[in-house]
Amino acid sequence: MTQLAKARLLALLTPALLLAGAYGSQIWGGLFPCEMCWWQRYAHFAALALAVLAFVAARTPSASRALTVLAALAILLSGGIGVFHAGVEYHWWEGVTTCSTNGSLGSGSHADMLRSLMATPLIRCDQAQWTLFHVSLAGWNALFSITAAILVLWLIAKPSTR
Repeated sequence: MTQLAKARLLALLTPALLLAGAYGSQIWGGLFPCEMCWWQRYAHFAALALAVLAFVAARTPSASRALTVLAALAILLSGGIGVFHAGVEYHWWEGVTTCSTNGSLGSGSHADMLRSLMATPLIRCDQAQWTLFHVSLAGWNALFSITAAILVLWLIAKPSTR
């Protein structure tokens, strides 16, 4: 497997697995995303799309390389947002002042919508909902994303041994 193929695969798997983890924790763990969580996901969506395009363009190495670099930069962006978000959670600095809901407002009458809205939890960006070894989900996203993005860029920059 060439260095570019390895980089392309890592650029595809990283956002796919991190998004799967985010949605899994939301669906099965009841951890709903705040506004900054969504920002991290948006960057991973972009990275995933760029990585898929890099696979589609695999027969044109220059295009595939460029798309893989862009995917790595989107992964790095998600990691950077994760650093910022973790800093907000640890109260190292101030974050955004808005909160988000879980997005399940439902449909139907105004009374139904009002009941649904009142039952929807507000998710604060400055409070970690879950931690492992005192590292929040935003922190784990930052660690995994930044490491993977650096590895993808290193694989692309490294001279091929083949």
